[in-house]
Amino acid sequence: MNYDDQLIEDAVLALLATFSFNGGNAWKGFDFEVMNKLHEQGFITKPQGKAKSVWLTPEGMDRGKLIADRLFAESPDKEKLED
Repeated sequence: MNYDDQLIEDAVLALLATFSFNGGNAWKGFDFEVMNKLHEQGFITKPQGKAKSVWLTPEGMDRGKLIADRLFAESPDKEKLED
């Protein structure tokens, strides 16, 4: 199956922003190619290296939070799946 690369990048950025800590630090456990593209777009610091985390730029944090709100926000009319 083919996937939309931009939608994948948006989802990864949203997850980075959602689970960031210390004002923009996030674990970098996502696909290397996607992380490189987010860096090229100026949303995160360089993902290569020994560090296990990256920093979101202010633009990356803002965009990531907007996308996270759009993708993950609860709404009163959404039914929750129960285990």
